[in-house]
Amino acid sequence: MFSKVYRKKRSLILLFFILFALNQTVTAQTDSLFLTVDQLFKLGVEHSLQLQADATREAMAKERQQTTKAERFPDMEIGLRAGAVGQPIVWQRGLAAPLRPETPDWSQNYAIDFSQPLYQGGRIRYAIRRADIEKQIAELQTLTDQSEIKLGLLNQYMNLFSFFKQHEVLTRNIEESELRLKDIRRMKKEGLITNNDVLRSEMQLTNDRLSLQETENSIALVSQQLDILMGKDERILLKPDTTLLRQATSLRTYEDYIALAFANNPNMKLARTQTELARNEERITRSSSLPNVSLYASNTLARPVSRTQADMYNNAWNVGVSVSYSLSSLYKNKNRVKESRLATSLRTNEEEQEMQRIRMEVRTAFLRHQEAIQRVEALNLSVCQAQENYRIMQNRYLNQLAILTDLLDANSVRLNVELQLVNARAQVIYTYYQLQKACGYL
Repeated sequence: MFSKVYRKKRSLILLFFILFALNQTVTAQTDSLFLTVDQLFKLGVEHSLQLQADATREAMAKERQQTTKAERFPDMEIGLRAGAVGQPIVWQRGLAAPLRPETPDWSQNYAIDFSQPLYQGGRIRYAIRRADIEKQIAELQTLTDQSEIKLGLLNQYMNLFSFFKQHEVLTRNIEESELRLKDIRRMKKEGLITNNDVLRSEMQLTNDRLSLQETENSIALVSQQLDILMGKDERILLKPDTTLLRQATSLRTYEDYIALAFANNPNMKLARTQTELARNEERITRSSSLPNVSLYASNTLARPVSRTQADMYNNAWNVGVSVSYSLSSLYKNKNRVKESRLATSLRTNEEEQEMQRIRMEVRTAFLRHQEAIQRVEALNLSVCQAQENYRIMQNRYLNQLAILTDLLDANSVRLNVELQLVNARAQVIYTYYQLQKACGYL
């Protein structure tokens, strides 16, 4: 008897811990986080692997910049040579009677060499300029990737926003469908309608619940994707900021946006900088056909004396100017100069192509934003009309002046228009940020 009571208590305790663990799991899975657009951009940029790689490239470009600037400084070398001196052999009369004079067994040589470039045709100056431009390109590439990442994050965020709004619409529609089903069942009991209306209403309610479940799954999936991109726990359910709908999205003129895009778009700046880099490379290529002038100085302390092999230290120094000119550059550098000119022409062409692309991008975003605003205005009216149509059909059905098909059709039209309005409002925000990105403000 005691063992049965003990086993029963143990089972109850085990069941309690299982329920507690399940409750903790459900609680962990249903944690939510309110997320604004600014927080989305901040966390997305901080945890972007692509931007981390861009930051590494910027650091590398900065180090190359410092390395290139060091080329202006003089070259200094310190040398030490020490070793055994072989026995010299001297023949005074042909190859007969060789003499082996007394010489030191060891030699030592200490040298200091100094060289300062004075003029190299501008190669050092242009090399420093190239490093500066490459650093600017790395920074502009980071800005370009950053705007692309922000727009991608915003796209997912607006999808999440739309799913939340769809969830609200579907939930409200299900509640109304449940109330309508109660009225239909009551009318069935009173003998006013057939069971076919009840079955069709139940099927419609089941479909609405399935749509709601799909929307909830979509919310969970988009939340997980954003959680991963922002470095958050992927089980956190994100809640978007609904105040976005009240955000001002006033429009300027198309020409104003074009001027802003040409001045601020990172891709446009990148194209200009790459053209500048090509012109600088052309100057570097031309500088190979110019002379080099350097100041040099050296001091050497050596033992023994190299001419007499006397076991004494000898110190010698010299200072001078070195001038050199590569005659082979007159025929070897000719094609390289032509190639660099063509490269500059190609970059100029790419810059013009980028201007065309930006004009098309701005025009598309501008018209799509206007279109989205007009769509919201039209759908607001359509929603009011669909709601009034549903109300009329519901009253007519309850008064046996319309069939259930008409009522369900009116409800389906109302639901579709409300969901279209949700998507249209989200599209207004997205196209506004697309326009900001095209102008270089995202």
